[in-house]
Amino acid sequence: MDLARTEVSPRVRSGAARLGLLALPVAFFGVFFAYPVAAIVSRGLRTGDGWQFGRLWDVLGDAGIRQVLWFTTWQALVSTALTLLIALPGAYVFARFAFPGKQVLRAVVTVPFVLPTVVVGTAFLALVGRGGLLDELWGVRLDTTVWAILLAHVFFNYAVVVRTVGGLWAQLDPRQEEAARMLGASPLRAWRTVTLPALGPAVAAAALMVFLFTFTSFGVVQILGGPTFSTLEVEIYRQTSEIFDLSTAAVLTIVQFAAVGAVLAVHAWTVRRRESALRLVDAATTARRPRGAGQWALLGGVLASVAVLLVLPPAVLVQRSLAGSGFGYYRALTKDDGGVFLVPPIEAVGNSLSYALAATAIAVVVGGLAAVALTRRDAGRFVRGFDALLMLPLGVSAVTVGFGFLIALDEPPLDLRATWILVPLAQALVGVPFVVRTMLPVLRAVDVRLREAAAVLGASPWRAWREVDLPLVRRALLVAAGFAFAVSLGEFGATVFIARPDNPTLPVAVARLLGRPGELNYGQAMALSTILMVVCAVALLVLERLRVPDRTGEF
Repeated sequence: MDLARTEVSPRVRSGAARLGLLALPVAFFGVFFAYPVAAIVSRGLRTGDGWQFGRLWDVLGDAGIRQVLWFTTWQALVSTALTLLIALPGAYVFARFAFPGKQVLRAVVTVPFVLPTVVVGTAFLALVGRGGLLDELWGVRLDTTVWAILLAHVFFNYAVVVRTVGGLWAQLDPRQEEAARMLGASPLRAWRTVTLPALGPAVAAAALMVFLFTFTSFGVVQILGGPTFSTLEVEIYRQTSEIFDLSTAAVLTIVQFAAVGAVLAVHAWTVRRRESALRLVDAATTARRPRGAGQWALLGGVLASVAVLLVLPPAVLVQRSLAGSGFGYYRALTKDDGGVFLVPPIEAVGNSLSYALAATAIAVVVGGLAAVALTRRDAGRFVRGFDALLMLPLGVSAVTVGFGFLIALDEPPLDLRATWILVPLAQALVGVPFVVRTMLPVLRAVDVRLREAAAVLGASPWRAWREVDLPLVRRALLVAAGFAFAVSLGEFGATVFIARPDNPTLPVAVARLLGRPGELNYGQAMALSTILMVVCAVALLVLERLRVPDRTGEF
């Protein structure tokens, strides 16, 4: 056989092209994630005498640091338990009940998840802080207690449980539970022995994601915790920006990195169980109108909890932004006070939109290429490993990434510290995982035989993707872009380090205003938070109209 004339099979060509697509995502994460994180860890633990690994035990032996570690873990566990307790009834209602306004309510429930943490913290400050609604009505303040943080975390993560568990619950065959009831099982026993085991992987996946988000909480704790409460993320920020102790910050970064890696590994395992262990039915056939007083009471209770926990804080935020002088706080945003900012605060709106659009473009390109490369389930170990690494920016300290940008990207050929692109690059790191997770299920649903047929007919991998995959995933691509835009708009942990004083973003502007005393600064913070909330809510409503369900009925 003449090997020189042997043609490479379409499957081999497709695999090689898929690996080639990973080149840009791997380079992007290597340069703008791994390198900055490694730079700050190296700067903190390496001296002229070499690596100082003994510093690990010195830091972890400090009583104050141990208290931070304990509070970080404790509040994350309690926040996760409270979120599951409050949100699981909501997941059942969305899965099994059909009622007027359900789609609108679904959007209302999801809005808090896309809100920036700074807005969430500000909203709860307006509700439970000094001079807040509860303080005015009953003289009750919670901003000096851990309850404000816990409730804010439930507010933020309610949609995670409803989307993850409710999406699967809607597709479980209700006849299995009905059969158990006919055999004499009580409603509780039927649910405990039939439905709960089937929901187990989804509940575990939701719990792990809530734990991850609350374990790495920054904006909420920074605003509501004050000097009393500090998570690992807040302590890393304090050590880098206030105390300038990079060695302690490096140790805490390593600890958080290890914890997040363990959580993501367990989460990946639960997701695989969830994907392979169940036979599902069409979600449209399982929802029905509530029947009986008990089901109507459950629906009413869920609606009441949504109104109090999810609607009231943003409503109070809007009310506080209009308090006293109507739109006076909004008009004040157009003036340069020469104090907090070098420019009028309203310019933060344009800055945030510009940065978010640039970050979205970067995230869609990088995340889209990664999603296409990860489409095949029989991909190699390197590809599967990179799939897991894509999730790390969601859990690794954004503060570390931001400060690492300043340290690592300050000399040629990557001297970007004085350029505008630094902020979108940091924001895109958070947006890429959302793009991948949105597009990957849809790409995997495309019949591989269509791609192979196009390759056999002589189409290049790019042309095959353009003419086969793109028409099928266009809506998913738009949804992915919307999610990337929303999360980029609200990114705070990294941006607080790298946003220039003359070009602040909305979250940074809100935090700076809240950090200064005075009624005007407080009112302007409420006004800017309201603007940011409205922009994110509009983006989400657009996403709801474009929503592309995967095999579990959700993103």
